[in-house]
Amino acid sequence: MIHNRTLHALEFGKITEHLAGLCCSGVGREAALTVAPLPDGEAVTLAARLYEEAAVWAARPVGDGGKGFSLTAFPDVGGLLRAAERPQSRPDADAFWALREVLRLAQSAHTAIDTPDAPRHWPHLLELAQAAPLPVQLTAALNRCISDDGLIRDESSPELYRLRGELRRLHQSCMRKVKDFALQYNMLPYLQDEFMTLSSDRYVLPLKANFKGRMQGIIHDWSQTGETCYFEPMFLVEINNRLQELKHEEREEEQKVLAYLRDLLNAELPGAWAALDLLSQLDVLQAKRRLADLFDGRCISLSPVEEGISLLEARHPLLALARSRNADAEQGAARAARRPEGASASIPPVRPLDILLRPGERALVITGGNAGGKTVCLKTLGLMVAMTLSGLPVPAGKGSHLPWFSRMDAFIGDEQSLDDNVSTFTAQIDHLAKAWKHLDQHGLVLLDEFGAGTDPAQGAALAQAVLDELLDKHTFVLAATHFPALKSYALTREGARAASMLFDPATKKPLFKLAYDQVGASQALDVAREHGLPEAIVRRAEHYLLQDGQDATALLGRLNDLAAKREEELTTLRAEQEKARHAAQQSRERLEKERLRLHEEVRGKAAELMRAWKEGRATSKQALKEMSRLRASLAPAAEPEEQSVLPRPQQFAPGQSVLHSVFNKRGVITDVDERRGRVRLDMNGVNLWAEMKDLRESGGKPAQPVAPRAAVKRGDDIASLRLDLRGMRADQALAEVERFLDKALLAGFSEVEIVHGRGTGALRREVHEFLRGFPAVDQFTLAPEDRGGDGMTIVTFR
Repeated sequence: MIHNRTLHALEFGKITEHLAGLCCSGVGREAALTVAPLPDGEAVTLAARLYEEAAVWAARPVGDGGKGFSLTAFPDVGGLLRAAERPQSRPDADAFWALREVLRLAQSAHTAIDTPDAPRHWPHLLELAQAAPLPVQLTAALNRCISDDGLIRDESSPELYRLRGELRRLHQSCMRKVKDFALQYNMLPYLQDEFMTLSSDRYVLPLKANFKGRMQGIIHDWSQTGETCYFEPMFLVEINNRLQELKHEEREEEQKVLAYLRDLLNAELPGAWAALDLLSQLDVLQAKRRLADLFDGRCISLSPVEEGISLLEARHPLLALARSRNADAEQGAARAARRPEGASASIPPVRPLDILLRPGERALVITGGNAGGKTVCLKTLGLMVAMTLSGLPVPAGKGSHLPWFSRMDAFIGDEQSLDDNVSTFTAQIDHLAKAWKHLDQHGLVLLDEFGAGTDPAQGAALAQAVLDELLDKHTFVLAATHFPALKSYALTREGARAASMLFDPATKKPLFKLAYDQVGASQALDVAREHGLPEAIVRRAEHYLLQDGQDATALLGRLNDLAAKREEELTTLRAEQEKARHAAQQSRERLEKERLRLHEEVRGKAAELMRAWKEGRATSKQALKEMSRLRASLAPAAEPEEQSVLPRPQQFAPGQSVLHSVFNKRGVITDVDERRGRVRLDMNGVNLWAEMKDLRESGGKPAQPVAPRAAVKRGDDIASLRLDLRGMRADQALAEVERFLDKALLAGFSEVEIVHGRGTGALRREVHEFLRGFPAVDQFTLAPEDRGGDGMTIVTFR
């Protein structure tokens, strides 16, 4: 597990808060805030695959070339579903409208996921969507009964449809009667408005106050100014009474519809929870993709413990997010000020780090100047481990991997507590003592200046002892220190590796880069001078340091300069490699396009020739001749080069080795037909007649291949075999040596002789170099003068 105090020290909560801010729903934000390290490696791998599949699913085109599914904001109906579990709950139409929106969106997401190609492209996402069936009947009922404005539809029930139809007819009748009455008795001058309105849920007329005694009726209300009274004429009393009866019946029928929906919800409550859970998980997955876009992140894979740690181009997630926010703010300010984006250089870059522990290494000891980035390096690894184990993307390069960590403990920052009466050193020791029994090969420990809160000599000794025991436990450990003893420890201890945070040789400012297999100076005096400490104090400190004879700053500074130069050269080399790779890729793409173009051109012309032959417009010989001409025209520039390297033979004779330029195969002439200008070739058992004009010299002057001259002689106690290589080229001789040694081993010889002659000694050197790499050779020596001297080598087998 990862203790909460470790997550707090690494500021993991800020990551989950940022993730929650990228969600589009309240239920998604709640789920994002609960993201935490998963219990085992399988769960982490599943979360990473689910993230990758969701990214593929969301990016795929749908419909007429449109973009993939994108989740929009939806209401949180968790309270409604929890209330529905209680028998006395009475959800209203607004609550059911919110549930309808959730179920509609869940159904759309489910349909978009469950496609014919889903098992091939996003099987784990499909399994998530099919984990629980959606409430089909409830969804259909809500779509039928609840309108888009949150009201109950007329079509919810036949009785409600009848009642609302009668209410509309009654309204129209009322309007008609009021209009006829007003025209008949010339009432328009008495009214403030020519339209009737509702007061106390009854139809009334807005009558001017000074005309209230002109007709019989009931006054229901007055306006705020007192100039208008809301008057119900006697001819509307009967209509309004009927209106009240219908509205009462309408309310009763609406309650029946709500009760029907409530019963359906109770019956399909698990499906409703499944729909909400699906949307919340999709919301978190979408937030993860947005988080990855902010810092160009990815989910990195888990590897076996034996492969160590490899975080390439790693950036601290919170620093990368802060830079992303600042960049957005700068761009917004630039647009507002109508200046080019990126014109401001106030945003400091986030330097990427390569955090590496090779197979067999378990400890990385980081040294270097104050404010050089040692603690940031520790926090970068720790926070990336916590995020990876939580299934979150991290800002690291391709090819990065981490082992599964069952436990991580971080000793970072000031842990003193006045309430508990403990110092920083005491708090670290207490924490380590409690965690010690849980640490094994699947543990990770981050030590930031461990032991610095006590006597330096004792603290350094204690830190070395802790590292020793952690290495014996095979626990991974990353330690940042200024102790000289730990610097030499990291360079000499097996299983540990040293690294130094570099600084600029000219300005003495940190470069925030790691240089491996070396240690760095602390730069305390330079930092003090840069931050304004009086020069007299700094000079006195330099004087005391020289008196103690402990100043290794010059040596370490020289090492830093060399490492900084090397890093600069490596950066330039990587840029050149990337440029060359890009150029090679472009060349391959151009060649592939040209190949496809030629292929299509040849296919088209071949098809045209076939049509001409089938239609009788060309004979078989004409078609074949045209095909030969087409084939020869594909590479007209290749023949001169081949001819310059492999010229045509002047004479042909049986046994001669030649190259067939059309098939680019070597063969041996077995017969010559001078009259027809052709020869018979044997090409690895395949015999055919070839035109002389298609043949080129295969290389080598003799008409027949050189056969190695070998002599075998056997005695009572020793057997030997000799190979003569004189007169052969180096490549041909080495091929003969390889075959010769294989045959000698199969025949059971323990010693053989290879004659290579004296000459310039070039062939002898090539043969000796070959023998050094031959696995069955025990030793080889030059022969004594009476057996050939340095013109022959004697080889003894194992």
